Amino acid sequence: MASLNKVTLIGNLGADPEVRYLDGGTVVAQFNVATTEKYTNRSGERVEQTEWFRVELWNDQAKVAEKYLRKGNPVYIEGRLRTETWVDKEGKERFSLRVRANTMQLLGSRNDEAGGDYQETPAPRQQQAAPAAQAPRPQAAAPAAQPAAPARPAAKPAPAPAASFDAGGADDDLPF
Repeated sequence: MASLNKVTLIGNLGADPEVRYLDGGTVVAQFNVATTEKYTNRSGERVEQTEWFRVELWNDQAKVAEKYLRKGNPVYIEGRLRTETWVDKEGKERFSLRVRANTMQLLGSRNDEAGGDYQETPAPRQQQAAPAAQAPRPQAAAPAAQPAAPARPAAKPAPAPAASFDAGGADDDLPF
């Protein structure tokens, strides 16, 4: 049977990313993402449970994180779990889990620090609204290009998610 190691998170940064430049030009960014689940327990009390995840990004995505991610920013992360093992000072073997992200998408307000880059999103939305019959085809092409976009100019990621989000809810994927 095949196996799958995939993690998808939507949460907020606990602190600004820690970025290191390694030998050979490799760049790594590490940061914590908090996800919060809110529910009502059996007693009728509202409960809020927060989980913290250590995330790492590499190379071009790490540079994007360094430039745009700040404490409190909402972010979408997709990647896989990695186990890190070490021996502590007392000789005990310890381990921790880390999310090695292969996709990172900035979420939230358009007037954040990266807001200038996000202001380009109304143009694609206007194009989608005007030619309604032609909109599904460009939207379907946008998700394929989107994963490469965060590694390149920061202005490109914002339009792709809007298109891919709208495309994901259109036509074929409706369960009802």
